[in-house]
Parts: sequence; structure tokens; C-alpha cells
Amino acid sequence: MRILFGLAIGSALGLACNALASGSPWLAAVIRYGTEPIGTVFIRALLMLVTPIVFSAMAVGIGELDLKHLGKLGIRTLSYTVFVSSIAVVIGLGLVNLLRPGAGVSNELIEHAQQAVAAAPKPMSGSPVDLLVAIVPSNPLQAAASGDMLGFVFFSLLFGVGLALTKSAATEALKRGIQGLFEVCMTLIGLVLRLAPLGVGALMFTMTARVGFSILLQLAAYVGVVLLGLSLHLFGVYSLLLRLVAKRPPLAFFRDIRLALATAFSTASSNATLPTALHVADQHLRLPRHVSRFVLTAGATMNQNGTALFEGVTVLFLAQVYGVELGWPQQAVVMIICVLAGIGTAGVPAGSLPVIAMILGLVGVPAEAIGLLLGVDRLLDMCRTTVNVGGDLVVAVLVARDEESVAPPDAVVG
Repeated sequence: MRILFGLAIGSALGLACNALASGSPWLAAVIRYGTEPIGTVFIRALLMLVTPIVFSAMAVGIGELDLKHLGKLGIRTLSYTVFVSSIAVVIGLGLVNLLRPGAGVSNELIEHAQQAVAAAPKPMSGSPVDLLVAIVPSNPLQAAASGDMLGFVFFSLLFGVGLALTKSAATEALKRGIQGLFEVCMTLIGLVLRLAPLGVGALMFTMTARVGFSILLQLAAYVGVVLLGLSLHLFGVYSLLLRLVAKRPPLAFFRDIRLALATAFSTASSNATLPTALHVADQHLRLPRHVSRFVLTAGATMNQNGTALFEGVTVLFLAQVYGVELGWPQQAVVMIICVLAGIGTAGVPAGSLPVIAMILGLVGVPAEAIGLLLGVDRLLDMCRTTVNVGGDLVVAVLVARDEESVAPPDAVVG
């Protein structure tokens, strides 16, 4: 609510100044020496934590999969996770390409965007061969320092696989250390987000004072596309999987999991919803406990379908707003990163923001652009968390079906 309040106040003041004093020297001075530095410092504080969060989240997320010993249960869970997350990202990218919510912006915004893009990192090449070569960094530290996040993500993923395959006391200690790094970074993210009302207000004042009402229309279109994509995935894709693969009636499934969905919506945290999801899996869905415990616990971190869809829509929307045209090869890379990031994205409120900032730099869009969306992120976070938790429960049902050990609907859970 405080962030929404900051968004409303900043937008209202910016619109008023744009209407009454557009082009005046005093307004330019207020933006140059007041609101713009405040917004920039807020965004830079978020970006400061991107590299350690990406590394620690992906390394621990992959490392805890225990690839060597999970067997069929782990393979099935990971396969369903990648498959369903890929569908989610395809839906998101398809809607953005079809509806183009970031197109048709005002001339003022285009001019401002072009200046920002000129100062942004160079986008990745569109050549498939160049993209393949760029995946493997010669120096991961140099890749992180130079903004080559594609290479750094690959290194983080490979490091996580190494953690999963190497079992020793030293690697367990290393894993705990990396987990500690992740927890410290998330604490720092929480501290930075306490300044979000001021930062969002300053960012929205700067943007609306410069370009007027058009940016708010673009923001409303963006929210509409995200909600449409999440709805299609939650009620469309999940229903088809339940009906065709799990042989369960979708309406009964959604009725059984309504408590978990309500908890996810209110907390905006997959981790906070985990106890409720486990209760629903045991008492209402009647899933085998060894399946529900593993799938839902792992899914709180690694099965983020809604988040993957949200990240894909957000990156393409901001690319459209800033006039950065992404071809199909670049969009394919965005899709792959969103699916992989869904494995390591934190199951806490605003956990996807560092990943989005990383992808924006990869495609040549200023990372500061994410500030435009922070005012509406809480609502979208609640919605995408609902899809995430629903996806965890769907995957649990699918895996249980494959295990051929789902209890009948009238069974008594011991």
C-alpha cells in the first residue's frame, strides 16, 4: 500500500507539473537535482545485489536437486517443471507480440527512451552461432563485471550442477555458505525495498513530468497483458494437464486447493504458502506423502511458472517501450533464461526483480526501466504467486499419477 501511495502521489504531481509547467527551467531543475537522482540511487541499490543473488539462488536451487540420487521422482518433477514453465513463457511472449502493450508511445517518451537506450549495455547478438558461443564465458568474474549475464547465468547453472553431483563435507559447507550469501542478499533487498515508496514516487514523477499521461496508459496495458497471461495459464493450461494427463476433473481440483491459492494471493510468497500447500495435498488431494513433500518443497523454489511468465512479459514490454526490437533468436534466449531463472528465483515477495534487471541489461534495455513497474508489482506479485503455488500442486498431482500411487478420492489419509 505504501508503494501504491508513492506511485499515486508521484504520478499525480508529475502530471500536474507536465500540464502546468512543461518545459520550464524550475521543473527541469527539480527533476535534474531532485527526483531523478533519488530514483537512480534506488534502482542502483537494487542492481547492486543482482550478481550475488543470481549466483547464489541458481547455485543453491540446482545444487539441492541432488541429481545423482533422486532417481525417477526427481527426473519427473524436473521434467514437468521445465515443460510447464516453458508453456508459461511462450504464452507470455505470444501475448506481448500479439497485443504489443508497449507500442504506440508518445514522441516525448520515445525521445527519452532513445537517450536511455544509447547509454544502456550493448544488446546480445542475434546470430544463433554468436549466442551459442556467448553462453560459455572465458572468465565468469569478468562476465559479471562487464554485464555479460548470459555467460554468468551459465556459470551459475553449471556450478549448481557441480554442487549437486559432488557429495562431501566440504561441498555441504560450501552450499550452506552460498545459502547464507543468498539470505543476506535477500535481507538487503528487503531493506532497499523499504525505500520503495520514495523511490517509486520519484521515478514516476520524473517520467510523468516529462512525458505526461501516456506512460500510465502503457502501464495499464502491461498489467492487463500480465493478468491475461496468468489467467490463461492457471485456468487453461493447468486444466488441460489435469484432464488429459492426470485424469482429474479441473473444477474439483481448484475447489480442493482454494485454501492454498488464497494463502498464496494474500502472502505473495511461495515459501510462506508451503505449509498450507502441504496440508491441502494431504487432506484434500490425497497425494502420497513422499511425493507431495518432495515436489512441493522443491517447487517452492524451482517451479515458478507464474514468475517465468511475468518475467518474459516484462522484458518484452519494456523492450517495446524503449524501442528495442528483439528478434526470435533473442526472444528464444529470453525464454530459456526465464525458465532457468524460475528454478532459482526466491519464493518471497519481489524475488523476481533482480532477475528481470539482469535480463534487461542482456537485451540492451536500461535496467532502470524496471522502476516504472514497481508501483504495480505488488498486485502482480500476488497474482503470479497464486499461479506458482497452483503449478506446484498440479506438478505434484502429475508426478503422483506417474508413480501410480495416488489414493482414491474417498481414501482416508493416515
